[in-house]
Amino acid sequence: MSEQDVEVVRSAYASFNNDDIPGVLAAYDENIEWNEPGGGNAPAGTFNGPDSVENDVFATVPENFDDFRVDAQEFEDQDGTVVVKGRFKGKNKSGAELDAPFEHTNQMQNGKVIRFENKVDADAWAAGWS
Repeated sequence: MSEQDVEVVRSAYASFNNDDIPGVLAAYDENIEWNEPGGGNAPAGTFNGPDSVENDVFATVPENFDDFRVDAQEFEDQDGTVVVKGRFKGKNKSGAELDAPFEHTNQMQNGKVIRFENKVDADAWAAGWS
């Protein structure tokens, strides 16, 4: 099951970078709990359910950025959790550059992400979202 979990998460990142939001949301449980750290104009707090993730998190990206990428570099299965490490990169509409390392924790259940946490370099994240 663990390799399947990694593939579900890997596919969600590929979908995000291809602007396929329905493809991303397909990886999430209907009761997903999504946690964002905030900083600058970035979303902050806990968002529940795919609709909230789409409208309150993902929709803020094109509102703030001309270019935004998630470069996922490592996927590690940790027995029911897929940890992803990489970098956020982009250019904010304000002109600010985004280059922030991240670690994402994807807690899995029945082949879906049930809990997501975005851990980022707080200073670099806030500067990129300014």
